[in-house]
Amino acid sequence: MKKTILMLALASNFALADEGMWMPQQLPEIADQLKTAGLALDPASLTKLTEFPMAAVVSLGGCSASFVSDQGLVVTNHHCVYGSIAHNSTPENDLLTNGFLANNITDEVAAAPGSRIFVTKAVDNVTATVIDAKTAKLSGKKRLDAIEANEKILVADCEQDLGHRCTVASYYGGLEFYLIKQLEIKDVRLVHAPASGVGKFGGDTDNWMWPRHTGDYSFYRAYVSPEGKSADFSADNVPYKPDYHLNLASDALEEGDFVMALGYPGRTNRHRLPSEVSETFQWSYPNTVQHYKDTLDIIARETANNKDAELKYASRKAGLNNYMKNRQGMLDSFADSDFLQRKTAEHQALTQWVNSSKSNKNAYAKDLAAIEKLLKQRQQQSRAEYLLDNATPRLLTLSRALHRLVHESTKPDAERKAGYQQRDLPRYQSFIAGMERNFDVNVEKAMDLHNLTKYASQSKKQRNAQFDQAMGIKDNMNQQQLTALIDSWYNATGLTSLDNRQALLQGSVADFKASDDFFVKAAIALYKTDLKQEAADEQLAGKIQQAYANYMQAKIAFMQSKGQAVYPDANSTLRVTYGNVKGRAHGNEDGNAWSPFTTLRGITAKATGEGEFNAPQKQLEAIKAKQFGQYKVDSLNSVPVNFLATLDITGGNSGSAVLNGKGELVGLAFDGTLDSIISDWDFNNDNTRSIQVDSRFMLWQMQQVDNADSLLKELNIK
Repeated sequence: MKKTILMLALASNFALADEGMWMPQQLPEIADQLKTAGLALDPASLTKLTEFPMAAVVSLGGCSASFVSDQGLVVTNHHCVYGSIAHNSTPENDLLTNGFLANNITDEVAAAPGSRIFVTKAVDNVTATVIDAKTAKLSGKKRLDAIEANEKILVADCEQDLGHRCTVASYYGGLEFYLIKQLEIKDVRLVHAPASGVGKFGGDTDNWMWPRHTGDYSFYRAYVSPEGKSADFSADNVPYKPDYHLNLASDALEEGDFVMALGYPGRTNRHRLPSEVSETFQWSYPNTVQHYKDTLDIIARETANNKDAELKYASRKAGLNNYMKNRQGMLDSFADSDFLQRKTAEHQALTQWVNSSKSNKNAYAKDLAAIEKLLKQRQQQSRAEYLLDNATPRLLTLSRALHRLVHESTKPDAERKAGYQQRDLPRYQSFIAGMERNFDVNVEKAMDLHNLTKYASQSKKQRNAQFDQAMGIKDNMNQQQLTALIDSWYNATGLTSLDNRQALLQGSVADFKASDDFFVKAAIALYKTDLKQEAADEQLAGKIQQAYANYMQAKIAFMQSKGQAVYPDANSTLRVTYGNVKGRAHGNEDGNAWSPFTTLRGITAKATGEGEFNAPQKQLEAIKAKQFGQYKVDSLNSVPVNFLATLDITGGNSGSAVLNGKGELVGLAFDGTLDSIISDWDFNNDNTRSIQVDSRFMLWQMQQVDNADSLLKELNIK
């Protein structure tokens, strides 16, 4: 690999051992640290994405997972398959509550529409192609258009290998770009999920908390055509045979042991500017938390006496609760910290370094000043559009997307806007199909009323005139009038029907123009305004990309001058993080020390028989009878349930395989602790702890409670 910015950033001393979401190709540069920490494998082997163990690690497009058998069996978190469990649940067959187990392959059921398993096959640096000499001279929308055009050429060429999904990922704020090629497995089936009293034990009360006793694991299976190719769901498909899969650990995991998490972390923000920190924690997150609270209250009220609607919104409710507690935890940590002051001081030091020499000043000063102005412009725009975005009904969002799609479809595929190409059609098809089990008119109306009331209460000048005209919104409308208006929308639409949504997807520009559907007509009325706003957004985004990349180049050079390492922020691409099994000398409010392991005793202590702590009776009986089997740990006098580690993870890491030094599976990452989740922005080596479900608990539950004998056999567990 040639010397890129990425490698130059590693040329000096490194960050603390437990900090960093490392790209696989970076690992040879920190080989000594990995070996010292306890890695028995050759660090160079972790750079080989088509060999063990990296070839076993997969993405679910929002969560991480891994192959654990040669028959395409995939293990991940329970909350990562929650949507699929809910999709297959009905009031008469409530899989969320009771759990699901396919005793053989023929009993497995299709996952939720759009479920995917992505197997990374190659990662290549394509910076010189994305930002070629011609593109480097451009600015604003022209620059962004050129970058998109270059990326589309790379993706189209990569996807000539049918059955693969290719993307171009940006690193270091747009300073570097990598082409990522993944096998896209489209036939995904649910194999096993424990009861919610196991997989979601503790619910929102225990979410982001320690001690924890949650069995957050479930199993999918990947299927392909009889020829071994990626294929849509079919009874003729066969289990995928991965080249490599993980084996469960044979050695007991103990405090202090080396562990590493392999997965696809979503987003971190450790390289953000002080103005971004201030805007996020003083405006964006507080408003987001309140919006989530309001939405959850509405869902709870509207589904209280409707079991079917409750199941339809179960996955969304779980996600909102998770994000709300996450953001509130960050806000609480921020309020008790000097993070903004430190960030400001760091930026001042960077600015002084830039101005300390003529060469630095010529290289970086202009963009360092420009990025601040551009970010302020974007922040002002986001604030102005916040209530409008929330007030946009879901069916209008769908109609706008499909209307844009049919217009783009009149162009050659290579000339279409990214996101509206032929390769994107399955995403639209899945979204439309998935609405059958995640959309209820009464719930949507209630959310629309709440959000529209806030939006309509603004002055005419603050509102969007085109949106108001398309939706029939007038000045000084009261709740009764807004309710009647919303009712009129839904009385004049057929998009609550799957057949009508599918017909819209398959329609033409002429079909849209001929439609009498209210939301379709609104989408058409807003089309030119949407295009104009998109162009303005892209003009700003292109300027930000250029300035931000140069800002990051300055920051890397500055940190190098101080002997500090620079790993890229997480961006949903494959990363490796490592650390040790470790408790904490201090907890939260009570100040008590945190032991690194929890045990089955904690389940019985918390179990109430209802709500969030409704542990299955069979499980409680097995614990009472001390049916520990081979999974008992003598020092704990029980079976370990969850464990703490110093792994640097974030959202998207859910389901990540946690391996010991020999590359054996010892658990699945699924959470962090509430006071340390601000590590997305500000890593604290003393506080940061990840929470994992212990593989020994998974196996104990499957053996002693769920009688998952065929799965245990497939996992080579005797």
